[in-house]
Amino acid sequence: MSTTRPYSPGDRGPEPGGASGASEGDVPGTGESEGGGVSAVMGAPVPASASSSAGQAAAPAAPGPVSEGEGGRQVRVLSFEDASGVVPLARDFTREALYAWGWLPSATADQRAAAEDVLLVVSELVTNACLHAEGPDELRIAFERKVIRLEVSDRGNGQPAPRTPHRAGRPGGHGMFIVQRLCLDWGVLRTPGVAGKRVWAELGAPG
Repeated sequence: MSTTRPYSPGDRGPEPGGASGASEGDVPGTGESEGGGVSAVMGAPVPASASSSAGQAAAPAAPGPVSEGEGGRQVRVLSFEDASGVVPLARDFTREALYAWGWLPSATADQRAAAEDVLLVVSELVTNACLHAEGPDELRIAFERKVIRLEVSDRGNGQPAPRTPHRAGRPGGHGMFIVQRLCLDWGVLRTPGVAGKRVWAELGAPG
């Protein structure tokens, strides 16, 4: 489920809490991050029977309740305070949510690709915060009506954006280019008078 987003960030209208849209300088797309333990604010245990399928890694178990919003919207929040290895930590937390919400284990190639896209976008958003915003503060994952919304908050002032035109052999800018290619939409939210931002991205389930 890798699709090109047919419009610029923010074209779907203003997001609550700030302006959407994005455009930052060069943003490397991959790499390991540094940071420290973690505090899972919201989460849910994954049954031991949820094992790997078609190459998928087994979901890690983690304690905590599932938060349900209005209209059946489900939300999970991961705090990165004093955390280390934040990229694999974010991927494990996201994989747990995908198991809980039925995206994993994958029954078809399309479902497997959709789950892998979500994990890749999480990696890119968290890595971008590590490289350009002194690390992420929080990862928020919401699921509603077959759409997963990812939000990574940080204290940086930069504006993330894919390099245009994109050149595969040129360093920098690849991470947000990947996000643009895989997501239905993405953008940046800011709160007036508050330092930092939230970079968000939305991906849809196959079928």
